[in-house]
Amino acid sequence: YAASPVCSPTRASILTGKNPGRLHTSDWFGAPQPDTQSEYWLSKPLLPAAYIASLPHDEVTVAEALREEGYRTFFAGKWHLGNEGSYPEDHGFEINKGGFERGGPYGGDRYFSPYGNPRLEDGPTGEHLPERLGRETADFIKNAAADGTPFFAYLSFYSVHTPLMTRPDLETKYAAKRAEWPDEKWGTEGDRKVRLVQNHAVYAGMVETMDDAVGVVLEALEAAGVADNTLVIFMSDNGGLSTSEGHPTSNLPFRAGKGWLYEGGIREPMIVRWPGVASAGSISEQPVVSMDFYPTMLDAAGLFPLPGQHRDGQSLLPALTGQTIDREALFFHYPHYGNQGGSPASAVRVGDYKLIRFFEDGREELYDLSRDVSERTDVAHEQEDLVQELSSKLSEWHSTAGVRLPSLNPAAQN
Repeated sequence: YAASPVCSPTRASILTGKNPGRLHTSDWFGAPQPDTQSEYWLSKPLLPAAYIASLPHDEVTVAEALREEGYRTFFAGKWHLGNEGSYPEDHGFEINKGGFERGGPYGGDRYFSPYGNPRLEDGPTGEHLPERLGRETADFIKNAAADGTPFFAYLSFYSVHTPLMTRPDLETKYAAKRAEWPDEKWGTEGDRKVRLVQNHAVYAGMVETMDDAVGVVLEALEAAGVADNTLVIFMSDNGGLSTSEGHPTSNLPFRAGKGWLYEGGIREPMIVRWPGVASAGSISEQPVVSMDFYPTMLDAAGLFPLPGQHRDGQSLLPALTGQTIDREALFFHYPHYGNQGGSPASAVRVGDYKLIRFFEDGREELYDLSRDVSERTDVAHEQEDLVQELSSKLSEWHSTAGVRLPSLNPAAQN
């Protein structure tokens, strides 16, 4: 799972090991605050919770923890965790290639050079951003391995975020493939239409170039002779964009997508590569979350844990070796109105059951994910005792974690 259905909160959770509800970094940085852009909220019954729009400097990031132990640290790509003064180099990264406050490549020629990015030098005209970020990461690996220095490389692709752009040859390739597919199909989620078929040619091209860039990084590990001694984690920061902004993808069989606390918004693809530790081709069905990466990396490096820092995460090493992670519950908190149509909500998952609380009307939905991964059958009325148990657990977590909650909107009450 991603810690949040939108980008910045999940990214903060990876670096700090803390739930974004606890950090108060619960919305994408730059989203309207409850006390600003008042006209934005006139039609909403609630004011969203206020959030901190910068990664707190008093948090010891995983980059800082590893750098303190002699690791070289490298960041490339999307940051979106604060303005200048709170860039990657201000949070433990020795090298920063492309990370600044924007959530997408909106300057210059966007996904092509010139980039208009204050932390990434322009390449030749027309150079493709994901290819460049892959090469920058590969070069860092080559240099660090040559020095015999342990390293932490965080490659954070801007892909597949808007603006939707790909190379012309790839758009042509996938447009031809799309012509062989069934016609587009659409469903609804709330007042939004939702794409049900993955047949967006530009989006497919964006996925391919990102995939190729991952390959460049893996080849660099092999060439440097460190592939067998390197833990690689691949994951997304939120669900696919299926209900707005071009509706470029579908998350089926999961419901909804980015901006929603249904599985389509928070359940992610995740691949781990660690030869000699994680068996190739093995699958773990245990729920894990982005806060787990911090303690996992410390554990993998043979370092002492920092439980006061990564307090919402657990090491994944047991799961990688076929053992069981002892975890009682997973909590999610998005007290905001998403650009994609979602409304303020919190959720808790215990075992196969997931309860979602919607703050507008207080309703609670319960799903048995072992039978209904698409979350189409609300069983709250059949499991009233379980609803009460999970609801109490969620409320208790709200209190102990000190989360911020939405409030009634005075403008909507008049």
